[in-house]
Amino acid sequence: MSRRKKTSGEVKARSALSPEAVQGTLLEGQSLPVLQALGLVTPRGGASADAHRKIKQISHFVQQIAPALDDLFERHPEPVLVDAAAGKAYLGLVIYERWIARHGRGRLIAIEGRPDLVTRVQGIATELGFDRLEVQPARIAEAQWPERVHFAMALHACDTATDEALAMALAAKADHVALVPCCQAEVARLLKEVDAGPADLWRHAWHRREFGAHLTNVIRALALQSYGYQVTVTELAGWEHSLKNELILGRRVARFHAGAERQLTQLLEQIPVRPWLLEHLPPRET
Repeated sequence: MSRRKKTSGEVKARSALSPEAVQGTLLEGQSLPVLQALGLVTPRGGASADAHRKIKQISHFVQQIAPALDDLFERHPEPVLVDAAAGKAYLGLVIYERWIARHGRGRLIAIEGRPDLVTRVQGIATELGFDRLEVQPARIAEAQWPERVHFAMALHACDTATDEALAMALAAKADHVALVPCCQAEVARLLKEVDAGPADLWRHAWHRREFGAHLTNVIRALALQSYGYQVTVTELAGWEHSLKNELILGRRVARFHAGAERQLTQLLEQIPVRPWLLEHLPPRET
């Protein structure tokens, strides 16, 4: 006798998490009201399998940047945080609750160019009473960045939008930078015109896309280092469904790093590309 095939509704029901199971996955300082306002948790406290995966992804990212934010709230009376390309502001709002709301100081600037998402985030912030959150409806490079920023992050900002966030963060001398790049197509396009150096590495379209994405992030990491940042590159656990799961963390420890600048120059001599980022970096301090 053949077994009856389960309906999609039955599969989803079995995959849904109970309120108790959801509570067991929350980080310290993380509450249900914020996750409910974001639409990740039901009014009764449960969550679908997809929402639970998103909560775990958020939690892992927050764990990665927690040392940086703890450092800022220990050293600065009013830390300024920027969430560039904020999207639905899942991360920004969770960070706001855990640090700004908890300490009663600091502020968060969420930058987002899509009007519907701007309205959504503003509504959630009002609902939660997050009055230290400012939402700017603008492109990253056109937003009004404060002269001084203490923490800047850009999660899945497409292509050169990540570079806009990086350039603006460097100009604002951010103490800490966190980037999860996405859709690095610019350098792949530039490589198509390059026939110098080890061109066999990018001769075929597939290799060009893969190598271009890797080269883009190497350039970003070296640029950060050249501005005096200690850089760590790692993988975001729990993001296995996405190929865009590379996390670049930078902590400013000096004003300038001549060795990293030389490395970047040598790399670009071997592979002569000039991506947007290199044309928009702020003047270096020496």
